[in-house]
Amino acid sequence: MSSIAASVPLDAPRRAWLTDLPVLLVAVVWGTSYLAAKGITTTHTVIAVLVLRFAVVLPVLVAAGWRRLRALNAAQWRGAGLLGLILGGIFLLETYGVVHTSATNAGLIISLTMVFTPLAEAAVTRRRPPRAFLAAAALSVAGVVLLTQGGGFTTPSPGDLLMLLAALARTVHVLAMSRIKAVRSADSLSLTTVQLGSAVAVFALLAAVPGTGAAPWSVAAGFGPRAGLVFLSVFCTLFAFFVQMWAVRRTSPSRVSLLLGTEPLWAAAAGIALAGDRLGVLGVAGAALVLAGTSWGRRAADEGAR
Repeated sequence: MSSIAASVPLDAPRRAWLTDLPVLLVAVVWGTSYLAAKGITTTHTVIAVLVLRFAVVLPVLVAAGWRRLRALNAAQWRGAGLLGLILGGIFLLETYGVVHTSATNAGLIISLTMVFTPLAEAAVTRRRPPRAFLAAAALSVAGVVLLTQGGGFTTPSPGDLLMLLAALARTVHVLAMSRIKAVRSADSLSLTTVQLGSAVAVFALLAAVPGTGAAPWSVAAGFGPRAGLVFLSVFCTLFAFFVQMWAVRRTSPSRVSLLLGTEPLWAAAAGIALAGDRLGVLGVAGAALVLAGTSWGRRAADEGAR
């Protein structure tokens, strides 16, 4: 008995890290996804790239969850479809945003979702958030102001504003998911598949409207075996989704959230190391405040919930 008991403290952390490492890899690929999207997307090809990115993985998700998809009732289909419309808006804002700002700014500004969501939830439920959280939120907002003014105080770029709207849209998506009763009992794989299908339908309809950019098939022909699109489709979408589902069943959602919260760090690292982003003194200070504020805010929100 003593030998078994002695082995637990040694084995448990090892098993935890076997789960944590794939989740951390998801945070890395999500952080670098902004740079990948920026490398293959222009204002003229945003919608086409979105169609291609999700149309590639959607058949895999449908095949993997076909039986559970058929088990969804009408209310669950409607709820998931509505969430998919919001998700489509998020990806449009993010992709247009990253075209018009740096990958570093995009990754750090979108991290404000972690602050916006508890604030919005507090407004809906009429429960005042902890003072520590409000202080953390103010710190994050100040950081974004400094981040977008790294070259001196000027009007934020259109891309910065679009990423800010994307962070707000992510907040709406999270709140809608928690408040639409029908989807609470839905299978995670089926819910994600319907959402992505709804988003792809929106992108396809937009692509068919004259003047909205290049057609997906012409962009696909021009891409050839473009690594960036494969990376966004296979790793940032398909791999990331399955790792999240696998990890949540083996560890706590809070632990997964904490690891995925390192995404802005990897976005900044990729932008600086690979794209030559230069933040300047104000930008570096702003990035530090955003990271500190979101981390502090997450902890304050968790403590308030307890």
